[in-house]
Order: sequence, then C-alpha cells, then structure tokens
Amino acid sequence: MHKNITPRGAGIGMVLGVMVSDILFLNEFIYIHLASFLAIFLVFIVGVLDDHRDATPKTKFYVIFAAVLLLAYDGITIHSLGKLFGHEIALGWFAIPFTMFAVAGFTNALNLSDGLDGLAGLLSIIILSTLCFIGYEHKDFFIVGTALSFIVAVTTFMWFNWNPAKIFMGDSGSLTLGFVISVLSIKALEYINPISILFIAAIPIFDTLIVMIRRNRNGGAIFAPDQLHIHHILLRFFNGNVRNSVILIALLQLGFSIIGVAFSEVGQQRYMLMLFFINIFIFYILLNGMLKRQNKFSFYRKKRRKKH
Repeated sequence: MHKNITPRGAGIGMVLGVMVSDILFLNEFIYIHLASFLAIFLVFIVGVLDDHRDATPKTKFYVIFAAVLLLAYDGITIHSLGKLFGHEIALGWFAIPFTMFAVAGFTNALNLSDGLDGLAGLLSIIILSTLCFIGYEHKDFFIVGTALSFIVAVTTFMWFNWNPAKIFMGDSGSLTLGFVISVLSIKALEYINPISILFIAAIPIFDTLIVMIRRNRNGGAIFAPDQLHIHHILLRFFNGNVRNSVILIALLQLGFSIIGVAFSEVGQQRYMLMLFFINIFIFYILLNGMLKRQNKFSFYRKKRRKKH
C-alpha cells in the first residue's frame, strides 16, 4: 500500500530490545524459561533471514517445529482441548503435533495481517494486553513479564509505523510476535478455556480462515497470496483511508478479546464454540457482500472509462 521505499527491519530493534532488557532486569526469569526464550529467538532469526533473503516455507516450518520442541521441553504444550459436550478432549501423544499446527497457524496468521501501517502492531498490543491481564489475575509472572516487554517494544515501534509509516516490522517482527502470542496463549490455557483463546486472538484467525474458505470455494489454492484479506476489503470500503481501516479492525479485536475474557470459565466452552462459528459465518457473509459490491463498482467504473 505504500508509495515510497520503506525499510522493514524494525522487528530487529523490537526483539533485541526485549531480549537485552529482559536479560539485564529479569535474568532469573530468563533462566527458568530459557528453552522458551531460545524458541522465540529461533523464530526471530528465521524472520530476519526471510526479510533478507526470503526464507522458504519449508525452512520456516522446520524452525517453528524445532521451536515447539523447545516449548515442550519447558512444559508449554496444548495437552487438552477442554471439556466439550461433557467430555474432556485430552490430546495425549498428539499434543506436540497439534501444538505445532496451532503455533504455526497463528504465527502465520499474524504475519498475514501485517498489510497496513500499524495494523499488526495494534492487534498485537490488544492481544498481548489481554493475555497480560489474564497473567496478572492468576499471578503468572511468565505471561505478565513477557507480554509487558513486548507491549512496550511494539508501542515504541508504533510511533514510527503509524500511517504514513517510516518503517515496517518485517517478518522478523510479525513472525516473532505471532509466535510469542501463541506461547503466552498456550500458557494461559492453565487458567481459561481453549475457546476463549480463539476470541482473544480472533481477527487474525477469522481473517485466515475466511480467506482460505473463499479461495477453496472459488477453486483456487488456499495458500495462494491475494489482496482479499479483511484489511484489503475495508481499505477499499474506506476509499483508501488506512487509519480508519486499522482503527475499525482494532476495535473489533478489542471487542472479541473482552468477550474471550468475560466468558473464559470452563463451563461456558460449548456456548463459546457455537458463538465463534456464528461469528465466522457472519464475517464471511458481510465481507463477501462488501467484496461483491466493490467488484461491481470497479466493473462499472472501468466500463465508463472505456466509453469516454
């Protein structure tokens, strides 16, 4: 969307800032969760390589898989999908593969949301703040310390990334933030039901699922890049106004995050799951309607130009 050449290395400043400050002031905390911080650093390195030389999807997959193994060593794994319809859905030996799927999915989902100035940063601040609140409520210093560190780093970055952006976070930033949110979300499962996490991080998840459903229905490859994400459609709706698009998406995420916290008790999981799928359906219908109107308007505008 930008018209000028813009550097994309802000993720290096954000992540190294967090790492250096945490080592200086939270060294005992780092030592206890060393494996998790090494996992975050691994994902950060592949993000830097991707910004510099375009790392292959296979390379990213291997690195995220190695990072998930480090998380498992630190005891951060999805062991259960909670209690649905009266039965506990324990994952058993499937815990690590499922964790790999969930972490890779959300890490890339946040990466895909990095399409407008300030969008990925603002979404990350809202999601991390929600997780920080959960950590504070349950006195989990790992969640609170990690979330606060990244919130401060991303907030500083936003000063330079707000439209019109002077710098982008790049994959070094978006992949790392997606991974960190995944890690803290898994840790938060000790205190809240798994469906609440889907709401706390709703917009990147909705966006990825809806785009994949639309591509599949249209007969295209579900992983093929396009400009049909939520932020692309809203940007056209607001006639190219980046700030309005970003603020609306952020407000939607804030609303979903509040719902996720408000209905986080284990007994409410079944209703939360139904509400989640209802919201996907509503989003899909609304976005498809907006997309069809935009395509129709674009068609008539091209027709007029040909006549003149």
